[in-house]
Amino acid sequence: MKNFKYLGILAVSTLLLSSCAIVRSPLTGFLYTSMKNPHSVTNNAGASKVGTSEAMSILGIVATGDASIDAAAKAAGITKIHHVDEEATAILGIIAKYKIYVYGE
Repeated sequence: MKNFKYLGILAVSTLLLSSCAIVRSPLTGFLYTSMKNPHSVTNNAGASKVGTSEAMSILGIVATGDASIDAAAKAAGITKIHHVDEEATAILGIIAKYKIYVYGE
């Protein structure tokens, strides 16, 4: 009877403490995800500069970063945005990364 109690505690603890790092993506792979896709397009002409910003998650427990379009544009000194792309990468639900690419002048 005592073994069942410990087994129950172990099962509940495992469920509560387990987590997965998930990244925003149109498709998700169970073992590995690596996607690039367009996010938006504007009518502004020219794309001579590229700025990036990213956010990262570990085990779905800790997430940090600024993956905003504004942060990527400021990093490259872009004032007129031509288009925006995004990239999502996740490995075994352990590490996930989301990156924004801003093109413009």
